[in-house]
Amino acid sequence: MVEIFKQWSRYITTEKRFSAHTIQSYHHDVLMLLKFLNKHRDDFEDETDFQKLTVADFRAFLAQRRTDGLGSRSLARALSALRSFFGYLDRAKGIKCDALAAVRSPKLPHRLPRPIGIKDSRTLLSSIGDEAREPWIGARDCAVLSLLYGCGLRISEALSLHCGDIAGRDMLIIKGKRDKERLVPVLPVVAKAIGDYLVLCPYPQSHERPLFLGVRGGRLGARAVQAAMQKARYALGLPESATPHALRHSFATHLLGNGGDLRTIQDLLGHASLSSTQLYADVDQVHLMNSYENAHPRAKAKKQP
Repeated sequence: MVEIFKQWSRYITTEKRFSAHTIQSYHHDVLMLLKFLNKHRDDFEDETDFQKLTVADFRAFLAQRRTDGLGSRSLARALSALRSFFGYLDRAKGIKCDALAAVRSPKLPHRLPRPIGIKDSRTLLSSIGDEAREPWIGARDCAVLSLLYGCGLRISEALSLHCGDIAGRDMLIIKGKRDKERLVPVLPVVAKAIGDYLVLCPYPQSHERPLFLGVRGGRLGARAVQAAMQKARYALGLPESATPHALRHSFATHLLGNGGDLRTIQDLLGHASLSSTQLYADVDQVHLMNSYENAHPRAKAKKQP
């Protein structure tokens, strides 16, 4: 069991190139299944016994995890981990378990992205450095968030950049999830924010050094950006949903609202599936209906019986 677990782990790490977070979560979910089977089935002795598992076994496992406090999203992730593991068993070992295919994922609530409004986004970026203890730190935080809102980057993508990635360029090659690369244009206002930060940054710069540095000169961590965002959010009275990642949502929503097409936005965001990008069309539709109901003189009248 230990050896086959290691082989699957190498597969999702080197061949599938899952993110470190996904790998850690998948490891935990599969290990929890193995521990459960060790207690739940007396006849479970080696890898060939995976073929004996039934739908009832998997449902019992999920029920146990629900009892442990897992919500629907975590249970859905656990099922995804098991399907990855059993898919590997089938392909690499010829060990097939048909029962897992019959287990349905729990229904998930349909949650739309929660973008920040255009005016609030601009105000946020112009005031993000007000609470910083040094001017260069404020300029740094503004540059990071400008990349999220102006280029649609994930925070991890922005913080992984090196000075050589940005110097004198109006396009960025971004390495996203599973090392998938995409081209992202750099708006002049974003390039200026980065330039202002580099002028003020007290640490030496080179092509190989991280672009964004912490107070001690090491690579900047996401927590520092989140803390800066939290201070600005409180100062401006923005909701808890106004996080760094919400700026990426805002980038997509505002672009769509101003005539951008879904395919282009999909490429800019680095989404593997168009269905992920289509959520922003739903957000735009909700915004349209809210605007209609708030502004149209007949909207309220039509609601009345």
